[in-house]
Amino acid sequence: MAEPIEFDTERLRLRQWCAADREPFAELNADPKVMEFFRAPLTPAESDALADRCQALIATRGWNLWAVETKTTFEFIGFVGLHIPGPDLPFSPCVEIGWRLSEKHWGKGFATEAGRGALRVGFERVGLLEIVSFSAVGNIRSRAVMERLGMIESKGTFEHPGIPIGHVLRKHCLYRLSRERWLANIA
Repeated sequence: MAEPIEFDTERLRLRQWCAADREPFAELNADPKVMEFFRAPLTPAESDALADRCQALIATRGWNLWAVETKTTFEFIGFVGLHIPGPDLPFSPCVEIGWRLSEKHWGKGFATEAGRGALRVGFERVGLLEIVSFSAVGNIRSRAVMERLGMIESKGTFEHPGIPIGHVLRKHCLYRLSRERWLANIA
């Protein structure tokens, strides 16, 4: 077991998951707009299982996809963090940065703000040399966050092996950020 890493940004707290997160997380994961670029919205049981996995991985390694709350209202707004995806991706092994926020918190810069904090943890505390992010090609909002984080789009696309052949979301794009580039951007 590792000591869970938790941290603050200017407006947000990224922390370990708690029981009170389950209901708003299930609502977020059931929202068709939030889940537009995933195969399907999640059932409450699937949402709870995802929260349980995130919580267990933070307890085991100290980091993963953190629960995010606002510092002013303490409202749970989603997750942002670092995750080791399955080995079946063409660029594995890797660590990805990802986010999923409730729609009412879109357009406020929260994903970018929390993402910057997660990158800092990944590069400074975890010692990662590179962090990647990927999304369905049409997910313009997430791609914009990747670009605001200073990530560079890799040439070409890839077929996500977890999405059925022929599915509209199978084609993905990949963005990368090296520790060196991140250090140069924060200097």
